[in-house]
Amino acid sequence: MNDSAFKSRGGLRRIANAARYSWAGLRAAVRHEAAFRQELALGLPMIVVALFAAPSRWAALAMIASVLFVWIVELLNSAVEALADALSVEHHPLLGRAKDLGSAAVMLSLLLAVATWTVALWPA
Repeated sequence: MNDSAFKSRGGLRRIANAARYSWAGLRAAVRHEAAFRQELALGLPMIVVALFAAPSRWAALAMIASVLFVWIVELLNSAVEALADALSVEHHPLLGRAKDLGSAAVMLSLLLAVATWTVALWPA
């Protein structure tokens, strides 16, 4: 079998490394991605509000999950953009399409969050 030298082997060391890489990714997003910082600044208070304003535990879960989903999609979009920029800063139609698709995914996640909050807080 021809395993990559970069592939982990497993065990507790792998879990510790994965956690370290995840924190590094979150730090990089906060440091380098303005959109992520904006969504974080808006989303953190929203999570606190959800804990008090949601009419039920399930509604609170849906509201908080929708905020987390926006962050997840933004992180993936930022990863696509970073990879595209690393490949070439020249205009390329496929790289442009990849960036546009990532942006569309973020927009849809934001619309889903708005819809989730609207339904959760709509009077019965």
